[in-house]
Amino acid sequence: MFDTPQTMEQLRLVAGRLLEYLQSADDRSCSVVDYRSPQDIEALFESMGLPLLPGQAQPARLYEAVSQVLELAVRTEHPRFFNQSFAGADPVSVVADWLVTTINTTAATYEMSPLPTLMERSIVRAFAKKVGFTTCDGIMGPGGSLSNLMALQLARHHKKPSARQAGDFTRWAVFISAQAHYSMKKSVVLMGLGEDALIPVPCDAAGQMMPDALERALGNTDREPLAIVGTAGTTVLGAFDPLAALAKVAQSHDVWFHVDGCHGASVLFSDRYRHLMDGAEQADSLAWNPHKMSGVAQQCSLLLVKHPTLLQDTFATGASYLFQKDKLFTEYDSGDKTILCGRRADALKLWLTWLVRGDEGFGMRIDHVFGLASHLRHRLESDPRFQIVAPPSFTHTCFWWVPPALRPLDLATLSDQERLGLHGIAPKIKRQMQAEGSTMMSYQPLGDLPNFFRWLFINPATTTEDIDALIEIIDRYGMQSLD
Repeated sequence: MFDTPQTMEQLRLVAGRLLEYLQSADDRSCSVVDYRSPQDIEALFESMGLPLLPGQAQPARLYEAVSQVLELAVRTEHPRFFNQSFAGADPVSVVADWLVTTINTTAATYEMSPLPTLMERSIVRAFAKKVGFTTCDGIMGPGGSLSNLMALQLARHHKKPSARQAGDFTRWAVFISAQAHYSMKKSVVLMGLGEDALIPVPCDAAGQMMPDALERALGNTDREPLAIVGTAGTTVLGAFDPLAALAKVAQSHDVWFHVDGCHGASVLFSDRYRHLMDGAEQADSLAWNPHKMSGVAQQCSLLLVKHPTLLQDTFATGASYLFQKDKLFTEYDSGDKTILCGRRADALKLWLTWLVRGDEGFGMRIDHVFGLASHLRHRLESDPRFQIVAPPSFTHTCFWWVPPALRPLDLATLSDQERLGLHGIAPKIKRQMQAEGSTMMSYQPLGDLPNFFRWLFINPATTTEDIDALIEIIDRYGMQSLD
């Protein structure tokens, strides 16, 4: 069916179309998004005879369908896309992802994935060495949420291995930053610990967990401490917790120390900024997503563990139909070290990108976006139209566009009506961004702070000229929101 001349010609056309799309990634004449309502998208596809629920085969429409998907896609490669903590996937990685899909295998066993298995083992050792682990194990997976969940399960097995067989009714406590990723809440729920097991620790003005507050939280709970989770690059403010100080607290209380470095750990490739990860080498486990700051195409995540056999001890079931002990090279099988069974050979994607770019290329990417963030901050600090929310420490800058009537902004003096008005401005500005397709940037509240924008830099194609232009665009949208 798929090897007909007609279908093969369509596939050749599609391959060319995808390469064209990659080559136009930094074309600023293209919109970041052609934003339409769900009803409009459904109606468009129906009018084209491409229903969202296909039935009858239409092989001659393959190229047309792919082209339409690309037309409606959010261009995350665009230099003016800042909406998420990923952007600007390296074209080499995109091609590598196609390669991973082409071989269409599972990384569960050596016999099904011999070369990617060896690549993964090498990558785990190399990344663990960059963290500073002298002993290590690790596994690759689809994202940081799974890595964080598995890290907490490792902590429990390390503390109470009998829970694997008998279950666990211990009232555990997991100490996290008040600005930690929401996956931590999901993790304690999935583990049966309950949301009450999660103890948020207060942060300072920069969004960093305070070690003295952690000490107080440990002393004030009647629960059994299970883990302390430090964050390297929080989602909103981009804060790096003081990992060395948190590690010292964890060691003094004999508590597992996990670092959620999904976003920020890639600074380890930069000689200039790797100090932000100081203390990570004292962790028991660390999550790291190369599909964020390193630009590897989604999804690509690592869980690194200081204890060499703990992954196997915690997760292995020894399924006899898959992990036979009398197979050739069965000692290389990695599938029993994770919750997953079927697992993409994403090591190949990371390996190929790393092969082409090297440590230097990854490091240059980090240094470039830090430079962009510095440029933005200097611009906003001297511009009365804007006010920065919190002291920045990463490639994030959080800010308000301030209406003329509220300049200079003093939150303490705002009336309830003025605060509500400020809260509503960011959504209005974003709607205009989406309507024109000029950029994409997220906004959010934080605690009792009104909505503000989060501008974070990841894409190496972004320039200071983009920043200067978008500052003026945001101001124009802001003024329009007051009409």
